[in-house]
Amino acid sequence: MDLTQIFRTANPAIGVVHLLPLPTSPRWQGDLQAVIARAEQEATALAAGGAHGLIVENFFDAPFPKSQVDPAVVSAMSLVVQRLQQLVPLPIGINVLRNDARSALAIATCTEASFIRVNVLTGVMATDQGLIEGEAHDILRYRRELGSDVKILADVLVKHARPLGTPNLTTAVQDTIFRGLADGVILSGWATGSPPSLEDLELARAAAGETPVFIGSGATWENIPQLIRSADGVIVSSSLKRKGQIEQSIDPIRVRQFTTALKQGLAQRDDVIAQVNRSLPVG
Repeated sequence: MDLTQIFRTANPAIGVVHLLPLPTSPRWQGDLQAVIARAEQEATALAAGGAHGLIVENFFDAPFPKSQVDPAVVSAMSLVVQRLQQLVPLPIGINVLRNDARSALAIATCTEASFIRVNVLTGVMATDQGLIEGEAHDILRYRRELGSDVKILADVLVKHARPLGTPNLTTAVQDTIFRGLADGVILSGWATGSPPSLEDLELARAAAGETPVFIGSGATWENIPQLIRSADGVIVSSSLKRKGQIEQSIDPIRVRQFTTALKQGLAQRDDVIAQVNRSLPVG
């Protein structure tokens, strides 16, 4: 997966647009235009703050079904994506929670979005929705049937879940890439707003080879300079919200603060690499 072809940078910051409750969800308010307006505001804030891409996610539909969502959710998300594509020049991804990768792939293909996020592509995870089994065999075949080139970013040992058994992180990353055929992998902390450890990021980076590794949660302007040294990109939302509160909308000032810190962290990483290279013996 060539990140520069999609995001025009090798180390993208991807913001998440948390959609207000959609039709059929428990907290649906009956006004899709309000959902679209909020999404437009957040997408505009991400673009203005220097984000390189965004993910549209039905975050406020909790409690989620563990697999297939209602067709009304698919329709609503498709409408939102089309509106955002007309508004901002950022590549867009889709995440249909909790793990409806088939619907995400259908939305992305029909709207010509760039990628999807899949919480469980391989393995079995115990979640608050019950046991979720990865269905890479179905998703990859469905992508082929659609004639789609939408990229698949897959979580490894996803947040808000526990694996059955005690899988090794290195093995989980390699299974996701080589057996699940993920185009990129995502490493998160234990919950929304919790970052992965530097040790786990380094293990994932070593196991992934040429496949991009993304930070999937807990990134802030304070910690991103350190975290990005062991990752290729970052998916971020909570720390970009007004007052840092998850129910609030995205603040363009916080987005700019985050992307500036990301650039500083990348510059520091490049300086370290250059110093190491200069210290190596010639020949």
